[in-house]
Amino acid sequence: MYEKLEECPVCNFTQFRNHLICIDHSISQESFALVQCTQCNHIFTNPRPDTGNIDKYYDSSTYISHDSNRFTPQVFAYRIARFFALRWKHSLVKSLHNRGKLLDFGSGTGHFLSFMEGKGWEVSGVEPSQTARDNSKQKSAIYPSLSELPKIKFDIVTAWHVLEHVHDIKGVLKSLKSVTKKNGRIIVAFPNPMSEDALHYREFWAGYDVPRHLHHFTEESFKRVCKKNKLKIEKRLPMKLDAYYVSLLSEKYLQSKNPLLRAMRMARSSNKAASKTGNFSSVIYILSK
Repeated sequence: MYEKLEECPVCNFTQFRNHLICIDHSISQESFALVQCTQCNHIFTNPRPDTGNIDKYYDSSTYISHDSNRFTPQVFAYRIARFFALRWKHSLVKSLHNRGKLLDFGSGTGHFLSFMEGKGWEVSGVEPSQTARDNSKQKSAIYPSLSELPKIKFDIVTAWHVLEHVHDIKGVLKSLKSVTKKNGRIIVAFPNPMSEDALHYREFWAGYDVPRHLHHFTEESFKRVCKKNKLKIEKRLPMKLDAYYVSLLSEKYLQSKNPLLRAMRMARSSNKAASKTGNFSSVIYILSK
C-alpha cells in the first residue's frame, strides 16, 4: 500500500533529514512525512502510496482539477485563476512557437487543450484519471498514458503542475523528451517550497498537497534531475497568480478568520519578496533537448 524510498528519487543519495509532517486536508485527513535529501536538497513525500493505491487519494469530487463543475468559494477562485492562466499560458506558448502540435501531459479536465485548439493548435493530451477524462471539455485525443500516444512528435509539450504527482520522475522526463521534436520545447510548472508563502504556512501550505504531490522540487533538485536527463533549462519564470489561490487554500486549512483578506496580504507579500529572490509560489521552467 505504501512504499518507503531508501534512495532520493533525484540523485539516489541515501541520507535524508526530516522536513515536515503534513495532513491531507483535501480527502483522507491522513498525515504524511516529507523528507529532504541531504545531498541535492530534494524534498519528497516518504513513505508514499504506491502506484496501485494512489488513485483513492484523487477519488473525490473535492479534487478541483479533476472535477470543477461544483460551485464553492474555492472553485470560484479556481475558475477565475484558470480564466487568466489560460490566456497567459497561450501567450507563453506562442512566444516559443506560433502554431503546431501540442501535447499536454496531465491534461485534467481539458480546458487548456480546448483553449489551444481554438487558437489553431493540433492538440493531444495524456490524463490517467478516468474521472478527469469523463469530465473533460476536450473530448478527443486524450490518452490514459504516454505509452498509448500515437507515434508522433510535438512542437510543444506542457506539464502544468503535474511532475510533482509522478512516481518515476526520471522516467517521465525521459518519455516527455522522446516525444518532443528536436527544436521543440517542454514547459513544466510546479509549486515552490522555497517561496515565502510556503515558509509562512509550513505544514498548512496547500502547495504540499500530500500525498498527491510526491515531489516538492527546489531549484537545485530540479536542475539536477534535468541534467541527468540531458535537458537544458532555457528560462525560469513565475506564476504570480498561484500565490493567491494557494494562500487562500492554506488559510482555509488553518481555519483562520477573514481568510480572503489574509490570503491576499500573504500573496502580495510573497510575490514582492520573490521579485528579489525568484522564489515565487509556483515556477515555470522552459526546457529544450
